[in-house]
Amino acid sequence: MTTTVHTAYEVAVAAEATLGEGPTWDAATGRLLWIDILGSRVHTYDPATGRRTTRTTDQHVGAVKPRANGGLVLNLRDGVAVLDPDDTFRWLHREPVPGRRANDAAVAPDGSLWAGTMRYDEAAGGGTLSRVGADGAVTTLLPDVTVSNGTGWSPDGSLVYYVDTPTRRVDVFDYDGGLPRNRRPLVTIEEGAGFPDGLTVDADGCVWVALWDGGAVRRYTPTGELDRVVTLPTPRTTACAFGGAGLTDLYVTTARVGLAAPQATAGALLVVPGVGQGVVQPVFAG
Repeated sequence: MTTTVHTAYEVAVAAEATLGEGPTWDAATGRLLWIDILGSRVHTYDPATGRRTTRTTDQHVGAVKPRANGGLVLNLRDGVAVLDPDDTFRWLHREPVPGRRANDAAVAPDGSLWAGTMRYDEAAGGGTLSRVGADGAVTTLLPDVTVSNGTGWSPDGSLVYYVDTPTRRVDVFDYDGGLPRNRRPLVTIEEGAGFPDGLTVDADGCVWVALWDGGAVRRYTPTGELDRVVTLPTPRTTACAFGGAGLTDLYVTTARVGLAAPQATAGALLVVPGVGQGVVQPVFAG
């Protein structure tokens, strides 16, 4: 199979995020949500108008997603909370663990939030992946991950893809609405190419994964073949999502943390126009 390489990109937001993460297209509002985990900030960006907003949270924020009835759901250091449309804050599930913080999260086809955690020191087995329902009920899906990261579903909802970053793998599970099962590797990222971080799944069922310390986003087919690479100018690419009016623009978050001499684009929100075709993502039911 021929691998296509894309090098064109634009700077959507010239931010200097410490640890930019979690781009999510909010179809109801026509804006992109994204976060700076260590900066404790939630950002929005409207590509049609250029309007941006920034909101500071009281603690490190691992992910933000839109809700069915308006407002946001937040994966925070001490648990999962919601912001109502009037900005009222309330915890759905609060479970502070010393030395642990929230990381990436995704909304499942049933409207639940699959929320990841990790230890600040990245100790092996110190993180989790949990399902949080609209009523706040929690089911631990994976109890002993290290750096819980990208999660996404195939267009028909029958497969779920998942990254525990230090494994260097994108794994795939069978999924029928219950617990994920039959875990197996889809692909292993080779040494020297970076580590898998956030991911998204496109309309063809292909998996796009951002590579931390790889300065790239790769697209893998459902059989694990590499067929597209987007190369970017800064090494710490963290996550990706399709957005824009036709869901054809790939937004990529980046980070400055740990770079001795950050490039001008480190921490920016980047966009690669017209590179693929996304699908509308589910929103949190709570």
